[in-house]
Amino acid sequence: MSRVSITECPRDAMQGIRHFIPTEVKAAYLQLLLKVGFDRLDFGSFVSPKAIPQMKDTAEVLAHLDTSVSTTRLLAIVANVRGAEEAVAVAAVGIVGFPFSVSETFQQRNTNRTIAQSLDTVKEIVAICHVNGKIPLVYLSMGFGNPYGDPWSPAIVADYADRLVAMGVRDIALADTVGTSTPQGIARLYGYIDGTFPGISLGLHLHSTPAESRDKLIAALDAGCTHFDTALRGFGGCPMAEDQLTGNIATETLLQVLYERGMETGLNEEARAEALRYSNKVFG
Repeated sequence: MSRVSITECPRDAMQGIRHFIPTEVKAAYLQLLLKVGFDRLDFGSFVSPKAIPQMKDTAEVLAHLDTSVSTTRLLAIVANVRGAEEAVAVAAVGIVGFPFSVSETFQQRNTNRTIAQSLDTVKEIVAICHVNGKIPLVYLSMGFGNPYGDPWSPAIVADYADRLVAMGVRDIALADTVGTSTPQGIARLYGYIDGTFPGISLGLHLHSTPAESRDKLIAALDAGCTHFDTALRGFGGCPMAEDQLTGNIATETLLQVLYERGMETGLNEEARAEALRYSNKVFG
């Protein structure tokens, strides 16, 4: 199996925290994470401060970072075209991510737009990224089902993936926004989408309880997944989903599973330990 690439997700870990984390603390934490050697760092988002108050200082945080010390690519999340224009204007940002939901209810909750409108938004974002030399990444959120009763099936997910690919999207992440996935469901959906679209880079962004994380990771690895989104200590969740903020899968859990399989990560363990210690200042 190819080397597993890891996107560390401090943005996802921090965004639901109610008290404001000082800009200097965020920046110091991200600077430590840049030294670890993750493939990508989901560091912040260019979205409305009313929607996600915690991310209102993303531009300021960026100004504090020294990206020259790392080969890690910075990933910024956006919710509309204006956010994408802000993100691509920053030289250090290499990847622009957009949360596209296969659930109509959640798409409107998350971006205040319908699925049809969001497809138009994706088309514009892809064009903006390509003109500016950035990579557009689209999350298929609620990709493993939803709690709203909206229609869902692997075929529905595949249909939206097909539309995204036709727009020029080559980076897609299947996202389990509220932790509804099962090991069997992960194996089935990942295998189906990966087999249907062999030319794309397909990753997994899973939210899970700690007790279920290990089995989900094993199922994903067995299905051939080599791109994972995780967060140190397993913090995070989507504040727009109105669930109990089921967290990200902990980076430590993924690394343990990879270690047991004899798979190399290429990460700087000393730097990761330092970031883990500092995370107490971020998350308490």
